[in-house]
Amino acid sequence: MKSIMLCATLIGAFNQVQAADQFIALPSYRVGPYAAGGSGFYGGAIDYFNLINANGGVNGVKIQWEECETEYNPSRGIECYERLKTKNGGASMVEPLSTGIAYGVLDRLVQDKIPMTTLGYGRSDAANGKVFPYVFPLITSYWNQAAAMIKYLADKNGGYDKLKGKKIVHLYHDSAFGKEPLPVLEAQAKQYGFELIKIAVAPPGSEQQSQWLQIRQAKPDHVILWGWGVMNSVAIKTAQRNGFPREKMLGVWWAGSEEDTIPSGDAAKGYTSMTFNTPGNYPLIDEIRKKVYASGKGNLADQARIGSVYHMRGLTAGILWVEAIRVAQDKFGKGKIMTGEQMRWGLENLNVDEARQKALGAFGMFPTVKTSCDDHEGSGAVKVQQWDGKKWIAITPNWVVGDKALTRKLVEDSSNAYAAEKKITPSCMK
Repeated sequence: MKSIMLCATLIGAFNQVQAADQFIALPSYRVGPYAAGGSGFYGGAIDYFNLINANGGVNGVKIQWEECETEYNPSRGIECYERLKTKNGGASMVEPLSTGIAYGVLDRLVQDKIPMTTLGYGRSDAANGKVFPYVFPLITSYWNQAAAMIKYLADKNGGYDKLKGKKIVHLYHDSAFGKEPLPVLEAQAKQYGFELIKIAVAPPGSEQQSQWLQIRQAKPDHVILWGWGVMNSVAIKTAQRNGFPREKMLGVWWAGSEEDTIPSGDAAKGYTSMTFNTPGNYPLIDEIRKKVYASGKGNLADQARIGSVYHMRGLTAGILWVEAIRVAQDKFGKGKIMTGEQMRWGLENLNVDEARQKALGAFGMFPTVKTSCDDHEGSGAVKVQQWDGKKWIAITPNWVVGDKALTRKLVEDSSNAYAAEKKITPSCMK
C-alpha cells in the first residue's frame, strides 16, 4: 500500500509539473519525400523552444511539445491532430506544415478552441480573422507571394506594362498547395496581358520529362516553379538538360532551400526563389549554437543545417509562437499557462517590430509582423534570393510587396463565400 501511495504521489507530482508547461502540438514529418522540409522546420522550432527553456521559459513557463509523424499525408495528419489535441492538459496551438492537413482540420479548430498557424502556406483567405478566428497564415500567404512574384518579374522587365505578350509558365505540384496561387496569377494575367501556361506535375515529381517538353515548345519568358520536395531538384536539373536558363526560373519559397539546390549541383547556379527570411547569420543563431547545441540539446542531427533556409524558417515560427505566448500573458497573467483561446488572442495581437527583432537577435531575419482581427497574416512582404553555387544571397535588398489591393479583395470575396456556405456570421472575437 505504501508503494502504491508513493507511486500515486509521484505520478500526481509529475502531472503537476507537466501541467505547468505550455503544450504545443506538432504533427510533423521527418520521413518520406518531404522529410527535408519537415526535419529542418520542426528542428528549428524545437531548437528555439530549447533555447527559451534554457533561459527560464516565458516568464517562468516552460514550453512543452510533442511530435506525431504524418509523412505529409492529410489523413495521417488529421489522426495526429486528434491524438495530440487533448494531451498534456490540451494543446494550446498546432502547426502541421501541410496545406492538405491544414484544410483537413480547419473546421475542427473553432469547436476545439485550438489556434493553428500556417506559416507561409495554407488557405490564403484565412487572413480574414472575422471568418477564420483560429487560423493564422502568418507572415505571407500564397496569394501575397504570387502577387510579389509578378511584381518582381514586372520590375525585371521594366514595369507591369512590359509583361504584355510575355509567357509565364506555372509549373506546379498537382495538389491543393500547387493550385493555391492560381486566383492571383489568373487575375494578373488578365490585368497585365501576359499568357499564363499552367503545367501540373504529379507528386512527388520525380518524373518531369513531358512537362519540360511542353515548356521547351512554349518557349516561355519565365517559369514559376511551385514545387515541393524532390520535385524541385528534378525541375532544376531537367531545366538544365533542356537548355532553359535557371535565371528565368523563380521558385516558391518551398522550392528555395539548400536541400533543393545542393542535390542539383552546378545546374542550380543562378536559380532564384522567393523567401520570407533573409539569408545570413544572426546573433540568435549563434546563441542557439552556444546554448543548445553545445549542451547536446540540438534537434538537427546534421549541424551543417544550422542556419539553413528550413532551419531559419522553423526559428521564425518559434519566435512568433513564443511572442504570442508573451503577448497573451501580458493580458491574461504573466507566468500562467495560456489556454488555446488565450493563445488565439496572443496570435491576433502580435507586434514583432524592428526593436523587438533586435532584442531577440533576429533583426531583419524576417519581415516585421503586426496582426489584427482583419489581418491574421501580419505582413505580406517577401524577398527574392539567388543560389550562387554555394549559398543563398538576397538579391532584393528591400522587402517586396505585390498588389495587396488585389489580394485583399480575393481574401474578402473568398472568405465571405466560405462564411455563407458554413453559415458563419463574420465578427471579431474578444
